[in-house]
Amino acid sequence: MSGAAHVAVLKDLLAAGPDGRRLHSVPGCWDGLTALLVERAGFPIAFLSGGALSMGRYGRPDMGLVTASEVADAVAVIRDRIAIPLIVDGDTGFGNALTLQRSLRAFERAGASAVQIEDQGFPKRCGHMAGKTVVPLAEAVGRISAALDVREDMLVIARTDALAVEGFEAAMDRAEAYLEAGADVLFVEGPRTMAELEAVATRFAGRVPLVHNLVEGGVTPTDDGAVLEALGFALALHPLLLMHGLVARAPDWLGTLSRDRSTAGLASEIVALSDMNALLGASELISLGKRYDA
Repeated sequence: MSGAAHVAVLKDLLAAGPDGRRLHSVPGCWDGLTALLVERAGFPIAFLSGGALSMGRYGRPDMGLVTASEVADAVAVIRDRIAIPLIVDGDTGFGNALTLQRSLRAFERAGASAVQIEDQGFPKRCGHMAGKTVVPLAEAVGRISAALDVREDMLVIARTDALAVEGFEAAMDRAEAYLEAGADVLFVEGPRTMAELEAVATRFAGRVPLVHNLVEGGVTPTDDGAVLEALGFALALHPLLLMHGLVARAPDWLGTLSRDRSTAGLASEIVALSDMNALLGASELISLGKRYDA
């Protein structure tokens, strides 16, 4: 699928219908396998989470440690494996506005359907961690403008983390400024109460697609997709579902191996090599290779 095609699919998914916007649950991924699992499960959109990439590839927390080139490499790997739209976490843009533009060009060439840009200061951290900072409003608007100026087809998602730093009204004002700058999608991170969540929806849902973050253990007044859809939200990100599941179960699997010196007792919990080969398309690759045999 061409770049313009998967962006067009995303635009269609985000468009409001006669009964309002449908909410799309969007799992996070960090490599080709996790992206393939998301696609095979029937989800129409995947999310390359910066936190998941930092945790899954480097074993480090979401604190701005991943570079733009590492994100671009991950986008290319994922795009080579899946056809569905891919939302990419662009963090703060990896530097100034010029650095942001260079990064976004690389992401779009690699296969990003949309990029999320936030207004945190450096070093950034997970939106649900304490101690965040945000840059001045003018600088934040400049980031969004720079992103819009350089993109060709992909969507620009403007995220504000100001709620936890400057308060709810400041966050709403920032979201309004980002919308005025031309952002395609808005993301007010971390509403703490249903009243705040409803206020975000009341002000913006009829004007632009909205994102809500549903990281497990994070700050959110609801984790119910039906509630978010009724409010008019378009995207519910689940950036760390696969990561949290792996970390929850892996110690037991490793403990079984350490204790029994065998994985036989895990047969009902894990797949076999043949299952992996079927999932990953080994037979199809073998057949393709035979076409080119001398």
